[in-house]
Amino acid sequence: MTRTLLAGCAYVVTLDESASVLRDADVLIADGRIAAIAPAGTLDPAATVGRVGGLGSVGAQRVDGRRRLLMPGLVNLHTHASMTLLRGLAEDVDLGGFLTRVFAAEGAVMDPATVELGARLGALESLRGGTTTMLDMYLHAEAAHAGAVAAGIRHATGPVFFDSPGPDGLTWDARLDALAAWPGVNDRAGGPKTPDVLCPHSTYLVSPTHLAELRHAVRGWSHPVLHTHASETAAENAQVATAYGRTPLQVLADAGFLDGGMPVVIGHGVHLGDADRALAAATGVTVAHCPGSNLKLASGALSWNEYRDTGVRLGIGTDGCSSSNDLDMWSAMRLAALLARLTAGRPDATTSHEILRAATVGGARAVGMADEFGTVEVGKQADLILLDLDQPHLTPVHDVHALLVFAAGRGDVTDVFVAGRRVVADRRSTLLDEADLLARCRERGAEARRGAATAGPR
Repeated sequence: MTRTLLAGCAYVVTLDESASVLRDADVLIADGRIAAIAPAGTLDPAATVGRVGGLGSVGAQRVDGRRRLLMPGLVNLHTHASMTLLRGLAEDVDLGGFLTRVFAAEGAVMDPATVELGARLGALESLRGGTTTMLDMYLHAEAAHAGAVAAGIRHATGPVFFDSPGPDGLTWDARLDALAAWPGVNDRAGGPKTPDVLCPHSTYLVSPTHLAELRHAVRGWSHPVLHTHASETAAENAQVATAYGRTPLQVLADAGFLDGGMPVVIGHGVHLGDADRALAAATGVTVAHCPGSNLKLASGALSWNEYRDTGVRLGIGTDGCSSSNDLDMWSAMRLAALLARLTAGRPDATTSHEILRAATVGGARAVGMADEFGTVEVGKQADLILLDLDQPHLTPVHDVHALLVFAAGRGDVTDVFVAGRRVVADRRSTLLDEADLLARCRERGAEARRGAATAGPR
């Protein structure tokens, strides 16, 4: 067992339902969880931890929280982490053009070793920016998972499915074999606790028959999560309606995914109509809003207020680096807040606290783990980040939630804890050789460029 005292934090932004913000507080981490929260200088680590965790006189690490803000780590609810290596290869195109270019590059270079390397880079970028959990979807999922957890991130993912061989060239039966072997992968990789995730790419690349087969295949899983793309563009809705006479969400419902047996997260969901929003609200579907990607690909602008007021659950994601170009959740939060105001035509359309909760505990709830992380509360796993307030753009502090959404950025994150483990200290990874990783990624990135230039669409 280990423990860490985050001492004298200037602010503790809990993101609980009451929007509680504490001043000058100590937060104690014991055995990966938040063990105590108290006024600064009042916690005796040895005595307190001895009571709550039975650790006796074992020494505690002390991290100075003065002029720092402590808050929950961010949850990136829709991304493709290994696409860090494909950043900038599909520019100035819509979704269809993006998929054509990216699939070519993926087929040329994204073997398991490269996927693992890209996921490691994506996890490092995410962690240094304050993201402690990502819901990921990518080829060679086990390799991606190994790369991500090596950096220390909480990485939820699972096998990806296409009807066709796809960029990785796998048959449907090979994908089913990977799915059957998936439960237990996280335990074998040694990462923080996550659910087992099923990742059919979309209802336009996976047929209703195959979707129903996948739903049946995971009925015995203890904690499955469905992660897929749906209604990202109007063209996608039209394509699925032409093929099946249904919307993407209705196709998922027909396959049995909205029967209440598992959390469902749909990436983007920009073009859910009235009936689909009502269906999503009634069945607990979470929309992973990716405003940066949607704006960059001109896919559309999700109307935050219409979705929220209908009862649709909302989280926030970045999408992958080959569409949004980075994994910056601070940018995604700011865009989400601004778009909500723009689409509603009201400056009070949403609050900063609501946006922050969507990017933290909202993401945790989406994958069925809100009881475990997402807020700063005693008993929860210590997925926490510290931000440096001793910066011109963060001075003075008036509305702390607004400061985080509209002024703070990933460069302000100094320290990151995942399940109590300090994986970023003073803006550097504690687990990775960053210089070596970047050098290897530069080399492999050059090969990806050549692959994108020479390979035709699959």
